[in-house]
Amino acid sequence: MKQLFSRDFFHFPSFMKNEKLRIIAIFILTISLFCVAMSFVVSWVLGIIIAILVLITSIVSFFVLKAITEDTTEYISDLSYRIKRGEQESLIKMPVGIMFLNGENEIEWVNPYLQKYFGQEEILGKALSAVDKELATVVEKYGAEKKPVEVSWGDYRFQMLIENDIHAVYLMDITRYAKIEQHDKDTDVVIGQIFIDNYDEVTQTMNDKNVSNISNYVTNELSNWAKKYQMYLKRIDDDHFFILAYTSVLEKLEEDRFKILDRIRERTSKQNLPLTLSMGISYGEDDLALLSKAAQNNLDLALGRGGDQVVVKAPEGQARFYGGKTNPMEKRTRVRARMIAQALQELMSQTDQVFVMGHKYPDMDSIGACLGLRRIAAMNQKKCWIVLDNEKLHSDVTRLMDELSQYPEIKGTVISVEEALEKATKQSLLIMVDHSKPSISTSPELYKKLANRMMVIDHHRRGEEFPENPILVYIEPYASSTCELITEMFEYQSRDSEPINKIEATAMLTGIIIDTKSFTLRTGTRTFDAASYLRSVGADSAMAQHFMKEKVDNFLQRNHLIDRVEFIGNRVALCVGEKDKIYDSVIAAQAADALLNVSGVEASYVVTRRSDEKIGISARSNGKANVQVVMEELGGGGHLSNAATQLKDVSIDVAKEELLRAIEENS
Repeated sequence: MKQLFSRDFFHFPSFMKNEKLRIIAIFILTISLFCVAMSFVVSWVLGIIIAILVLITSIVSFFVLKAITEDTTEYISDLSYRIKRGEQESLIKMPVGIMFLNGENEIEWVNPYLQKYFGQEEILGKALSAVDKELATVVEKYGAEKKPVEVSWGDYRFQMLIENDIHAVYLMDITRYAKIEQHDKDTDVVIGQIFIDNYDEVTQTMNDKNVSNISNYVTNELSNWAKKYQMYLKRIDDDHFFILAYTSVLEKLEEDRFKILDRIRERTSKQNLPLTLSMGISYGEDDLALLSKAAQNNLDLALGRGGDQVVVKAPEGQARFYGGKTNPMEKRTRVRARMIAQALQELMSQTDQVFVMGHKYPDMDSIGACLGLRRIAAMNQKKCWIVLDNEKLHSDVTRLMDELSQYPEIKGTVISVEEALEKATKQSLLIMVDHSKPSISTSPELYKKLANRMMVIDHHRRGEEFPENPILVYIEPYASSTCELITEMFEYQSRDSEPINKIEATAMLTGIIIDTKSFTLRTGTRTFDAASYLRSVGADSAMAQHFMKEKVDNFLQRNHLIDRVEFIGNRVALCVGEKDKIYDSVIAAQAADALLNVSGVEASYVVTRRSDEKIGISARSNGKANVQVVMEELGGGGHLSNAATQLKDVSIDVAKEELLRAIEENS
């Protein structure tokens, strides 16, 4: 009772310090006193009884709440102690490295778990860089990161978090899990297809013994190669192999850059039986059916680029190319030309009209091919439109367009992009000539509209960008020009139709002359056959020379570029245009061609600023150097001896540096 009515009671005990509880207690006390007062009004006996009951209830409640409060306080105190003890124990014993640094990056404290990674060395008070340079570099590199990052330190992998406000570094060792993850990545399945490019051509004139010998040689070489890298190899046809491997093996193959291609080509060449291999390799997909299909697509890409190379690509990834260092050997036959001509006739019979278009800034090969296809369409009684952007014509094409004014029936079929989009229907056929990249077409919009009704005729090596659903593809990297391919088709057209006329034949001959540098590059017997045919149907060599004449300004500008030449070693010539001067792409290409005439020069590169605020690079070689792989390294492409690229948002100096790096990496 003394404690109940002590001074502390009227100041509320500790369990009543809660604001809400205090309000409730005052409310209950007020009601109780009111009830006692009212009971005295009714009867003093009843009032005494009620007062006694209220007093007893209050006393009991007080001691019960006090007991509960004491138990709760004891529990909270015990829990707080255990939490603080746990914090201290975890700071010292938990499997997470903790390190505190001062403002000068000196180590102030590390927990015992992290100390073991430093060995027995005394590290407190020392600069982190003096203790371990690698860890100091990692901490400095990721100091601004606000989220945990995975880092390597020595032979370990850690998840690291840095708290800059308290200069704390937390390191969780995840080496075990990183090894499991790496093992999982290393054992992903890789599927590959290997094809002997020219097996039929090489063996068709050999006797059975020699065929067996060369077949056994290739099989043994590939078997030893597969055994060396622990791959599964299975021959599924005379010229076709299948391989299974892991991604860890693929990394080693890429480091070796698939030298098996060079070894087989070089050793068979010494026997005058040069065999080349192409490979399509795919990885990064769990569905084996999709992986196998992707490998076949990669092989098709390698063959479309001329063979003698490897294409490595994940289904959704970027293609990587290896090999392709030699000129593709001519292996197309007139049988294929006849089949394509017949397939084209069949397509034309199923369409209402035909649209043909070349690439942006079309050259004579592109325009000549369009005119040739227009004539083939006319021979098959089909209307054909040539899609052309008159604002993007070079001087030779402009002269041709002026000459076409004398042929209104042809001139009237040359239409703008806007007209083509209006005329095109769902039954129209689109033919892309002299290119296979939709992004560089005269009208990408027309391509999108007729994406499911289009075919490709081209002589450039196929790139990674390619139409998704072409009806027919005729890509022959062995041909000198697209005009050569189309000229061969005239042999299989109806004799009753009107033949090719003088202006069309001249334009196509000019395209062949320009692309072969007057029959000095990429020229085979079929090239001369095509040129001979065009001459026989009226091609005018004098008019061709007229088309190829250049303006005085262009002549001076080209010579100015050549005057800026510098040599990399003795075999590579490099011209870099003035930083603020805009050069025509044709002039840059002509300068690159001219530099090949210098004694000892095997490759030439011309870097210039273009009118569209891009840096253009034209590359040429005499066939001994592969400029295509250099240009592909910079996002371009082309032929082994004729390639180009364009770089965006870079300066002339940066473009030059990137070019030199690509040349060095592919030399």
